[in-house]
Amino acid sequence: MRVALIGVGQAGGKVAQAIAEFDYEMDFCAVQSAFAVNTAEADLQSLDIDTMLIGQDRVKGHGVGGDNELGAEIMQSEATEVMDGLDGRITSQTEAVMVVAGLGGGTGSGGAPALARELGRIYDIPIYVLGVLPGRDEGGIYQANAGRSLKTVTREADAALLIDNDAWRESGESVQEGFDAINRQIAQRVGVLLASGEAVEGVGESVVDSSEIINTLREGGIASLGYATAEASEDAAENVNTITSLTRNALLTSMSLPDAVEAEAALLVIAGRPERISRKGVERARSWVEEETGSLQVRGGDFPLDSDRLAALVLLCGVERSRRVEEFMERAREASASAEGEGPTTEEMFDENLDDLF
Repeated sequence: MRVALIGVGQAGGKVAQAIAEFDYEMDFCAVQSAFAVNTAEADLQSLDIDTMLIGQDRVKGHGVGGDNELGAEIMQSEATEVMDGLDGRITSQTEAVMVVAGLGGGTGSGGAPALARELGRIYDIPIYVLGVLPGRDEGGIYQANAGRSLKTVTREADAALLIDNDAWRESGESVQEGFDAINRQIAQRVGVLLASGEAVEGVGESVVDSSEIINTLREGGIASLGYATAEASEDAAENVNTITSLTRNALLTSMSLPDAVEAEAALLVIAGRPERISRKGVERARSWVEEETGSLQVRGGDFPLDSDRLAALVLLCGVERSRRVEEFMERAREASASAEGEGPTTEEMFDENLDDLF
């Protein structure tokens, strides 16, 4: 699927660059352009992709200091300039725009939903937000910001693909090592997802195209992504159990939102050399995903890839009522209550009458 990436804020810029670099290194050509927007000049200077500094008259290039209301205001007030900066990056060939942001900070948390709204007003293609949730050990302000941002993002974007910082962090890692590892995980998973809808070398029996990804995400709300890989036998018949095992691992142990299994729609992609992909294994895996997720909309297909390994990629959409999301929103509610008095209930967090960022 051909996309334009727009990183908003510090984390958003780094993740957008990581996805673009992975796409380039793998020669997938799914990422048409990568662009980063921030209120903090220093964070932009470390990036190799094109950048834009906003909010200079308000914060003088020093960032918004975790104030996501200010981040939203700046993005709204400078929307015309940002759209001008995107000129030529979103073309007639672009099939979707993906806004990338950490939802716990200030610029990304506030700016991503504001930008998604403006993009949706102008472009007649899907606008997705790839949002990174703060981990449990990150500060209360990050939890409160992310809860409020997530409420707004799910309204403004066609779908929000969430990454829980706690999902892939290894014990014993420093904070920076943890974030770098998470960014690599995001880049690999999202990169393979986007590339699976593109024309590649090799002919699979049932190749995934962009419409499969778009139709899976059409359910809207919150999405999650899982991935697992293993060595493959040269004989496809010997890979039946490998494919079903990989699918189980991707869904049960490697999702970007752990414990978010029940879904409205799902997509299963099996990547590898076509001659090594067992049709029986794919059908068994797909049936298992239907049973496990409770979804009657489980799409599937192949992603021909020149590799000695097989991989299973699982995309779920409509997981906002999962235990993991409810636990996060409860943390956000408690953080908000601690800062401002009694906050809304978990149910109210997703109620349309709840005040959000704008």
